[in-house]
Amino acid sequence: VYATVLELATAAALRPTAGAAEAGAPGYTLTVLGAPRDSVAAVVAASLDGSGAVTRHIAGAAVRALVALRAGRAPPPPDTTRALAPGEALRLAGRYGRGRRALRLVEYEGGLFLEPWSGIRAEVRRGADGGYLTDDAGARGTRLRALADGRLVVTPPPAPEGAGGRADTLERMPDARPAQAPAALAPLLGEYGPDDGTVYVLERDGALALLRRGFDEYPLTRTAEGVYRLPAGAGGGLLRFLPGAGGRPAALDLAGTRLRRRPLPGDSDAVSFKIVPVRPVEELRQEALAASPPGESGDFRPPDLVELRTLDPTIRYDIRYATANNFLGAPMYSSAHAFLQRPAAQAVARVSARLRPLGYGLLVHDAYRPWYVTRMFWDATPAGQHVFVADPARGSRHNRGAAVDLTLYQLGTGLPLRMTGGYDEMSDRSYPLYPGGTSSQRWHRNLLRHVMEAEGFTVYDAEWWHFDYGDWRRYPILNRTFEELARPAGS
Repeated sequence: VYATVLELATAAALRPTAGAAEAGAPGYTLTVLGAPRDSVAAVVAASLDGSGAVTRHIAGAAVRALVALRAGRAPPPPDTTRALAPGEALRLAGRYGRGRRALRLVEYEGGLFLEPWSGIRAEVRRGADGGYLTDDAGARGTRLRALADGRLVVTPPPAPEGAGGRADTLERMPDARPAQAPAALAPLLGEYGPDDGTVYVLERDGALALLRRGFDEYPLTRTAEGVYRLPAGAGGGLLRFLPGAGGRPAALDLAGTRLRRRPLPGDSDAVSFKIVPVRPVEELRQEALAASPPGESGDFRPPDLVELRTLDPTIRYDIRYATANNFLGAPMYSSAHAFLQRPAAQAVARVSARLRPLGYGLLVHDAYRPWYVTRMFWDATPAGQHVFVADPARGSRHNRGAAVDLTLYQLGTGLPLRMTGGYDEMSDRSYPLYPGGTSSQRWHRNLLRHVMEAEGFTVYDAEWWHFDYGDWRRYPILNRTFEELARPAGS
């Protein structure tokens, strides 16, 4: 594989960059898009038959080989990093800092990633020398060495001309619950710029920070109303917020470059993503109730669905599909219930018990979903938007009673906690590792994920609120209505 990537990179490096160059081999494609002044800050995409970590590693190898060849240097040797051992990521996860310099290592499904994250995750892997290094474009080459006393030695990647970065030793910091962000910062937070060059303005430790290229985060120092200075490491210069409607900036001026504010849903509790049903909901309901789920074969466990709030009275419901506050704007359920298979339900109750001493409770938005409702979702949604709903021909994990949508609320006030984005929000803010928002929002979102994962759930990688129970495949697709399940035994 590496020989093929090197061959493609060599071919691309020898071509002019005024336009686009493409070289290919069976199963591989390397595309290089030209950049001004023959810069190799060009976009390089390498694709292999397949996807995931292998593709990212090949893309990274192509980028590094291309950069070296353009500079007249020999390409680097093949990548020899490896994944972390089981439990290693969780042991290293946490926040490290010194002064205002800080980074966070986040455990996610057994892997370790540098926060902040956007689009491509900056994964931390074992290097050939036994230390750790980041292994993705943009952050690649940052070296980490964990000391026995809990400190972390961080060496940034070499500069383009080959000069090595200066090592810095960071102390492990307590992962205490952050304070609420100052209200004056709220209107400034958000995303700015085009799809391929978005920058994030976020809150970190009570102050504004700028995130760009999905990895580089810089603290901002206020110099005047709406004017902030970037640190020297970010090239200095000023960031100016340009006024807009409703007290929010219309754009920001970043060292002379104007970046328009990207539209995002508001911070209300209403579902932001709405579509117009193709046909009346009641008409679709009658058709779906008359239909049958797809046939399945396998060694399935007998269903044993349990109402969540019967296990713990502090578990509260906000079943959006029993109201008009959902993406179809009409009730899908005829009553509000949350059932799960007994092992999954008991695991949720244990999560609730873990959270109670911290002052939090669980607020459930959805759990078991009868198959006929999945059929209604599909039939009500225009064909061009079917990507947002499950295909009834295959069913969903909700249909098996082994998936739950939930969030946190404060036991003292009964109020739900605001995360980086809202429930059923169709934006990047729904990703479990979305880097924007406030420190408090990210901390509470991560707390929910960690306690759920500790009890055998896995978060869906595009929705911070959706969790699948570990053995969901062992249960069949079900189509019993809420009313049937809620009916007393023998009635």
